[in-house]
Amino acid sequence: MNDSYLNFVNSPFGARLARSLGLPKPEVLRRYRTDRPEFEGLVAIGAGPQPGLLDALADVIGRLGVTSVAHEGAGLWMPLANRHGLMTGRFEPVDGDASQGRLAALLFDASGIDDSSQFDALYAFFHDALRSLGKCGRVVVLGRPPEACANPRQWTAQRALEGLTRSLGKEARGGITANLVYVAQGAEDGIETTLRFFLSPRSAYVSGQVVRIGKAASGGEAIDWKQPLTGLRALVTGAARGIGASIAGVLAAEGAHVIGIDIPSAKGALDATMRQLNGTALAFDIAASEAPAQIAAALDENGVDIIVHNAGITKDKTIAKMSEAAWHSVIDINLSAQERIDDVLLEAGTLRDGGRIICVSSISGIAGNRGQSNYATSKAGVIGRVESMAATLRERRITINAVAPGFIETHMTATIPLAIREAGRRMNSMSQGGQPVDVAQTIAWFAHPGSAGVTGQVVRVCGQSLLGA
Repeated sequence: MNDSYLNFVNSPFGARLARSLGLPKPEVLRRYRTDRPEFEGLVAIGAGPQPGLLDALADVIGRLGVTSVAHEGAGLWMPLANRHGLMTGRFEPVDGDASQGRLAALLFDASGIDDSSQFDALYAFFHDALRSLGKCGRVVVLGRPPEACANPRQWTAQRALEGLTRSLGKEARGGITANLVYVAQGAEDGIETTLRFFLSPRSAYVSGQVVRIGKAASGGEAIDWKQPLTGLRALVTGAARGIGASIAGVLAAEGAHVIGIDIPSAKGALDATMRQLNGTALAFDIAASEAPAQIAAALDENGVDIIVHNAGITKDKTIAKMSEAAWHSVIDINLSAQERIDDVLLEAGTLRDGGRIICVSSISGIAGNRGQSNYATSKAGVIGRVESMAATLRERRITINAVAPGFIETHMTATIPLAIREAGRRMNSMSQGGQPVDVAQTIAWFAHPGSAGVTGQVVRVCGQSLLGA
């Protein structure tokens, strides 16, 4: 769907008018394109006392092939980078407008901060470096999970990083994102996939998020970073059009064979989508009692490696005016059907060990929404599934995660009244709606073989929406 305001204020005349009237000017976000480098520009490194993740960070920086510069607070980085054979230098602030910044990303290792008296290192780095960050730049803070800290002061200090990171995302503007990654002790070798995602244009509409990386069994296989899903089979529900079709397209582009499911009335659109992707189309109503068995039989002995529960509906009314049928159908399709399908596929071993379950929730499931009590209940339930099943599935090395989209430009949001639609677009740090591909890229990160340590997570794809923040 077209955002006329975004397009206008980024035209030469519109930009001048916006400046003269003091109107907000959302940045045109840089999204992943195969014809452009995924990683480029300088990365500034900062650190607090006793940083524990610089070695792992140096490994990733080396494989990305980018040049780093060290802030004066990261005194250990220069000799470490030299030992790793990295191109590096010293950070020098860029004067003037932030749009002229020469940095592509800011990375801060806060893993060693164990007392609030050590926060000055955070201030010094971001005070000096944030204005040197260019448009659509990236901020990533690395810490340790607070709940695993040795004492209350360390827990307190690490938990405080969430407030810092979310504030940076709201202050930076210019399409800049800021995210926090907590890395468990012993999980240092599992950070690359997550760092690649948060440093790349694939995460253009993901900001203000907190992700935990835990220890995971590693197969030791080399990863093809261009097509990491090669040889894997991915099941996507609601795949005929919109966000589902975009999910299917991104997974296929990364090498997966996609099996798309949608209702029989959407068979024509589903067939067309799957034909473009060399995928397999299954016309099933997931709400039907026989659907789980039908899906398991259709997947036959080949099984599946990735399940994406994308299918969902809305039937909006205040609960006092809502019919029982509207309540039941939304809960059944958006939540109960997922439970029934997973029960069958897990029990039969159709979802193979080491697989991925990825659910689509919503910020309505986090913040609630007037007139959407049924939808918000179902999407909050999806979050409950993720939180409750992660530990249970760990024995089989299966991860379960969810994305929670905010305002995404689709045919459905195009029908929203103009005033409400504009509010949905502007009430976030990016001052614009997201695209279906933003949801799809986040799901592809969860599906990645290198994301084995990421489970039980809910990541909002909302441009850091004010709702539920």
